[in-house]
Amino acid sequence: MEAGQFKIAVIGAGNAGLELLDRLFTAEFVEILGVADTNMQAPGMLLAKEHNIPVTTDMYDLLIDSAQIDILIDVTGIKSVRDALRSHMQESGNHHTVIMHERISALLISLFNGHPVETKASDDFY
Repeated sequence: MEAGQFKIAVIGAGNAGLELLDRLFTAEFVEILGVADTNMQAPGMLLAKEHNIPVTTDMYDLLIDSAQIDILIDVTGIKSVRDALRSHMQESGNHHTVIMHERISALLISLFNGHPVETKASDDFY
């Protein structure tokens, strides 16, 4: 990672992803490498397109060269996605990328907004 620069990819571009992406786009020290969601019309996907960020409906497209990603933000709240991301990192030998859980995203968005936000993720699966 370049000093002061974070290379980020986001998986999940619904309302939580949109809110987080909106904040990330304003940070000069953040480079968003790509956004994935199964719905190409998800609000975060549309926002990413406006910013000329690569988008995909297949999260594995973002993982082709995952070692270039500093932080992989998962805002899907889906256990199978979380498990697949962890498996990919282990199988690929990627010890660089940190997978950020949706609950951490919720904390950040809550701090930005000054009040707690709800997410669909369950801590039961972490």
